[in-house]
Amino acid sequence: MTWLKVLDEVFIDRMHAWAVPILRVCLGIVFLWFGLLKVFGVSPVVGLIQETYYFFPTKEFILILGIWEAAVGLGLIFNIALRATLALLWLQMAGTLFTFILKPAMFFSGYNPLLLTVEGEFVIKNLVLISAGLVIGGYGVKKLK
Repeated sequence: MTWLKVLDEVFIDRMHAWAVPILRVCLGIVFLWFGLLKVFGVSPVVGLIQETYYFFPTKEFILILGIWEAAVGLGLIFNIALRATLALLWLQMAGTLFTFILKPAMFFSGYNPLLLTVEGEFVIKNLVLISAGLVIGGYGVKKLK
């Protein structure tokens, strides 16, 4: 076995051991950060949320959403109640994707689903966050016996 192959196997082994925990913590940081921005009233997406979810009382809704996201972030970072944390993550993500139905003109240029606006790009990136949650749930949660 060549030294390059040994190095490759060690590198792959380390990636396998650390990928999911690092992904979990990084995703947690994103959720905690975005949540705290909402809690402290300095989130740049408040206008987008207000326009999309106009039927909710804005201040209260933003605060609840911020606390929710911060709780998801803390659950991910500290590996607390991971199943419940991931359920809250996916429910929140479903809410963000629901915006495409509520206000399609805001997210699709000319109502064309292939032509995203800036807001549409902002929301569609949540598919990556959903996928990260699936990876964490599939590999980072121990099976019930």
